[in-house]
Amino acid sequence: MENFHQHQVERAVAEALRLGAISFDAVKMLLLASLENRPARLDLTFYPYLPSATVGTTNPRAYLGLIAGPASVPMTTGGPV
Repeated sequence: MENFHQHQVERAVAEALRLGAISFDAVKMLLLASLENRPARLDLTFYPYLPSATVGTTNPRAYLGLIAGPASVPMTTGGPV
């Protein structure tokens, strides 16, 4: 947002979400590619050394312990740290 207009960033974020590309770098690459009128190169076959990422869906129930406060979090057998 420091260097680009809001509508450009929004368009790049929407495209990244559509593609399942969730990183800052992917959004930036999509935005720059659209400004240069060229296709974005997000093909990971060019980077076989990168590990593939598996991102699961967040379970909202996992946050209930944070909302409830420290009294609801069980202590470990070793006592407080």
